[in-house]
Amino acid sequence: MIPVAFDYLRPSTVDDAIAALTGAGDEAKIIAGGQSLLPVLRLRLAAPSLLIDLGGLPQLRGVREEGDSLVIGAMTTHDEVASSALVRQFAPLLAMMAGTIGDRQVRHRGTLGGSLVHADPAADLPAAATTLDARYVLAGPSGRRTISAADFAVDLFTTALAADEVLVEIHVPKREGWGVHYEKFHRVVQAWAIVGVAATVRRANGSIGSARVTLTNMGPTAVRATAVEQALAGCAAEPGAIREACSAAAEGTAPVDDITASADYRRHLARVLTTRAVTAAAGV
Repeated sequence: MIPVAFDYLRPSTVDDAIAALTGAGDEAKIIAGGQSLLPVLRLRLAAPSLLIDLGGLPQLRGVREEGDSLVIGAMTTHDEVASSALVRQFAPLLAMMAGTIGDRQVRHRGTLGGSLVHADPAADLPAAATTLDARYVLAGPSGRRTISAADFAVDLFTTALAADEVLVEIHVPKREGWGVHYEKFHRVVQAWAIVGVAATVRRANGSIGSARVTLTNMGPTAVRATAVEQALAGCAAEPGAIREACSAAAEGTAPVDDITASADYRRHLARVLTTRAVTAAAGV
């Protein structure tokens, strides 16, 4: 199918992009890598009158250190995130997850910011950002504001980003000494995760001192497995104890029935994949 006609703008500054958004209101859409938006346009599930391309803003790309955090530009591609030495050192979970997205073509075009703003519950990166306590910097007509990853996605394909704002940076706290793992189940490599689990674990005296676990595609947004995290605190770092703690993975979730899996099957997958992810992150 062919998209409806639209005007195209490629701004040279973030301020120009914001001005265009402010003038167009709900009739405008931002395009980053286009890996999510272009299929939506072709199917006419979206029909913007103006498409604002952020591809001409090199200042929104790259990874740098800023104190105790990494700052990643919103237009940084998945491949750049996965291959960044800084991300691999200080946020290896994010690098691991970025390297599993789609295929090489998608990873070379898709962007970190584009994926986060699209807010697909089956997307991998929102779970990583939530697990790592990332914070997003949003720029708008009134200046910049910062919001946590946990508060950014508010519902299915819906975020706290205002119609006249642009996601410009993602700040990820540096984390060293934590084991990490991302486990997901999908039909083919390029497909969305039916269920995914992001886990970070810190060992202490032979036990699990603390853990962060977030689930992909178990609700309208990424879901923190708080019951699992509480059960893992002080848990012996051995397979039986971890399996028992992870049996609570589906608590507080709201999976759906669709053509790929039933809600019950997703709950089963959540328990199995959480056990695998935590076991791997704990190095057991």
